[in-house]
Amino acid sequence: MVHLFVSISRFTLIIMFAIYTYDCFAALKRKMSEKRQNRIYHRQNGILYLMLLNANAVLFAVTMDFRILALLGAEMVFFAVTLAIYRHFYRNASRSLVNNMCMLLAIGFVILARLNFEQAIRQFLIAVAAMVITCFIPVLVAKLKFFNKLAWLYALAGLAGLAVVAVAGSTDYGAKLNLDLGPVSIQPSEFIKIIFVFFCSAMLVKSTEFVHVVKTTIIAALHVLILVISRDLGGALIFLITYLAILYVATRQPGYLVLGLASAAVASVAAYFLFSHVRTRVIAWQDPLSVIDNEGYQISQSLFAIGTGGWFGSGLYQGMPQKIPVVAKDFVFAAISEEMGGFFALCLIFVCISCLLMFFNIAMQMKDLFYKLVALGLATLYGTQVFLTLGGVTKFIPSTGVTLPLVSYGGSSLLASMVLFAIIQGLYVLHVNEGELYEDNKKKQKRFN
Repeated sequence: MVHLFVSISRFTLIIMFAIYTYDCFAALKRKMSEKRQNRIYHRQNGILYLMLLNANAVLFAVTMDFRILALLGAEMVFFAVTLAIYRHFYRNASRSLVNNMCMLLAIGFVILARLNFEQAIRQFLIAVAAMVITCFIPVLVAKLKFFNKLAWLYALAGLAGLAVVAVAGSTDYGAKLNLDLGPVSIQPSEFIKIIFVFFCSAMLVKSTEFVHVVKTTIIAALHVLILVISRDLGGALIFLITYLAILYVATRQPGYLVLGLASAAVASVAAYFLFSHVRTRVIAWQDPLSVIDNEGYQISQSLFAIGTGGWFGSGLYQGMPQKIPVVAKDFVFAAISEEMGGFFALCLIFVCISCLLMFFNIAMQMKDLFYKLVALGLATLYGTQVFLTLGGVTKFIPSTGVTLPLVSYGGSSLLASMVLFAIIQGLYVLHVNEGELYEDNKKKQKRFN
C-alpha cells in the first residue's frame, strides 16, 4: 500500500510542479491584466502547499516519524508568514520572485528531510532566521541612497574576509572555505560575493576611464587571487565572471571582456598544473568510470542516480542517493533527479531560469546606473552558480564544489541566497515606486496645465 502511494505521489508532484513552472513564465508576459496575474500567483501558492503536503505525506508514510509532521506544520506557517510579509508590507514587491524563492526552499526542505532529517531541521531554522534578517533588506535598499559611496569599504571588507579564511580557514575537500567559530561554521565567501558586486558597481559608476578601470581590476583580481590561494576555484570563477559582466556593461568595451576571458583560460590551465585536486576533478570529468574506485566515484554515482531515476523518478525513499558523497550539498540535484524524476529536475532548472530572467529584467528597467550594475552583477552571480552546480552534477563541466542556491544544504549559502533575493526585491520595489512617482507627477502636471 505504501509503495502504491509513493508511486502515485511522484506523478502528482511532477504534474503540480509542471503547472507551477508554466505559470512562472506565463506571469512574465507584459500584456496581462492584474487580475489574471493575481490568479496565477494564488495558484502557485496553492501548488506550493499541495506539494509540501504530498511529499511530506510520503515521507511520513515510509518512516512513520511524527517529527516530519511537526516540521511540515512549521514549514507551512513559515511560508504563509513569508508570503504575507511580501504581499502586505511590500505592496510593490515581485510576487513571482517571492513565490519562486519559497518553492526552491520547499524543494530543499523536502529532499533534505529525505536525506538527513537533522540537517533538514537545521536548514529550516536557518531559513527562519534568514527571513527575519532579510525581510528588512528591501526597504533599506529602496530608502537608503548611500550604497554607491562605500566602494572602498566594500573592498576592505571583502579582502579582509577572504584573507582571514585563507590564513585561518578549515580545509574541506582540498579548499579552504570555512571559518570555525566554536560549534558554528561559516563560509564568508558566500556573503563577500554580494559585497563584491556592490564594490564593482560603485567603482565603475564613478568612472570608466582606463586608469580607474585598472584600479578596479586590480582590487577585483586580488579577490580572485586570494580565493585561488585558498583553492576555492569555484568561488574564484564566480567572482571573475561576475566582474567581467559588470565591467562590460559599464564600459561597453568588448576588448575588456576578451582580455578577461583569455586571462581566465590561462589561469585555468595554470590551476590544472598547480593544484592536485583540480587535476583530480578534471580526470573524474573526462572519464569517471575509468577511475570509479577513486577520483570518479562521486560523479559516477551522480550519473547512476540520474540515469536510474529516469523521467519519472523512483519515488521518495525508493532510490539510493546516500551513495553519492556530499549529496546534500554539491550533488543535491542528482538526488532530486533520482527520486523525483527527470521531468521534475527539468522543471527545477526552468524555475531557476525564470528567476534569472526576472533578475535581468529588473536590471534592464533600473534607471540609476549603480542599481542597474548591482542587479546585473547579482543576476550573473546567481546564474553562474546555478550553471556550475548543474554542470558539475551532470558531467557537463568538471565539478567545482558549488551549491545550488536555496536548495542545497548549507547555512551560509542559504542566508546569502536569501539576502541576494531580498536585494533584488528591494531594487524591484525601488523601480516600481519611481514609476508610480513619475505617473503621479505627470497627472499633477496635467491638472496644473
